[in-house]
Amino acid sequence: MSTPDEPGTRSGDEAVRRADERAASTRDRNIPEFDDLPSTPDTANLRLGPNLNDACLSLLPLVGVWRGDGVAEHPSLDEPYQYRQQVTFAHDGRPFLYYEARSWLLDQDGELIGPGAREVGWWRPQPDDTIELLLTHSGGVAEIFYGRQRNQTSWELTTDTVVRTASAEEVSSAHRLYGIVEDGDLAYVEERSLAGQPPQPHISARLRRVVG
Repeated sequence: MSTPDEPGTRSGDEAVRRADERAASTRDRNIPEFDDLPSTPDTANLRLGPNLNDACLSLLPLVGVWRGDGVAEHPSLDEPYQYRQQVTFAHDGRPFLYYEARSWLLDQDGELIGPGAREVGWWRPQPDDTIELLLTHSGGVAEIFYGRQRNQTSWELTTDTVVRTASAEEVSSAHRLYGIVEDGDLAYVEERSLAGQPPQPHISARLRRVVG
């Protein structure tokens, strides 16, 4: 399985400078929320809202809203296809992260075709450093992943359980790797077993922070 590119080597001062430059356009943005809800609103900005729960410190670099383009492959298709995606990692001060990914299909010229897959879930770090990920897809599949933080800026997860509705496509397993890469972007790759085939590359994307 290919992995997200490792962050480039540069001085700590240079990394801090670049982070400040990126944050200039994202530090004041957050998830739109109604202010009359009877609970603490979710935040995807570590500068705003409740403090991140200590249990989630290993996931701190993920918190934010990310946007970018990716490429998907499927056993039923002769060629890969492109998609655009927004991924949100947010929290409300409790020991888990809320996760949402929305995608839109693109043609070969990068023009929008229409809405694509959606998924929502919860990243639940545990005292033994295991990460539980509960994930539900709009296509009728629900999964439980288990994984760990590989280093300070990458995380690897593999399915333990996959269930699907009668109308969902056949899925038997998945394996994901996320990483913060050069210029502070979020990259990920996924292998997935589809349509009775062995695990093979399915999706990959590189996303730029737009909130947080």
